[in-house]
Amino acid sequence: MAASDNLNVFADWAIGLMEALGSIGAGVAVAIENLFPPIPSEVVLPLAGFTASQGTIVLWEVLVWTTVGSVVGALALYGLGAWLGPVRLRRIVDRMPLMKVSDVDRTEEWFARHGAKAVFFGRMIPIFRSLISIPAGVQRMPLAKFTLLTAAGSAIWNTVFVMAGFLLGEQWHRIEQYADGLQVLVIGAVIVVVSLFLVARVRQRVKGTDVEDSRATNPEPARDIEPDDLPDAAITGSHGTMER
Repeated sequence: MAASDNLNVFADWAIGLMEALGSIGAGVAVAIENLFPPIPSEVVLPLAGFTASQGTIVLWEVLVWTTVGSVVGALALYGLGAWLGPVRLRRIVDRMPLMKVSDVDRTEEWFARHGAKAVFFGRMIPIFRSLISIPAGVQRMPLAKFTLLTAAGSAIWNTVFVMAGFLLGEQWHRIEQYADGLQVLVIGAVIVVVSLFLVARVRQRVKGTDVEDSRATNPEPARDIEPDDLPDAAITGSHGTMER
């Protein structure tokens, strides 16, 4: 019941925007959805397609404006990442438990190799659709490249859902159950990856603590210095002193 109520709330909100602004309202809704991921694009986009099927707004305009809205929302988050920057990010990570500054370095190296693919395909993955813009900003991916990749990936995602709503008509809300399934899979994968990371990091910390405790409890015994351990200069100097 709660999920149905939320769907109705989002639907009413999106309908109000489209009634007031036409196709531009669909773009505004998508831009806001990018900034606030809990607002599901899987509701806004099919509903825009359904509205277009009723002749209230024009289909091609919906496709254009929803893509523009996606780019605008992504650019706002890109700007947040650019403001954050690598230096601030390292300071934040350094203060977080179980995190290391080297994690940022590895992420930067990965993004330098795969950033273009991450931005393009990330636009088609729930949750990551919005979040992928932040590391792109942190790494200062060239703005034109980021905008182009975002527009291309968003156009594909938006077209699929808008056209589904257009073709399903009054049954547009059926798309939500499939989109929810995809979102659950993504969230489940994220939970698994984060859990494995935390377990591995805790084990590293515990192992490091055990090694330090062992060294403190059992320090290496001192040993006599043998002549072979001394440099030749020290031996020569010692002999010279003895001769004098």
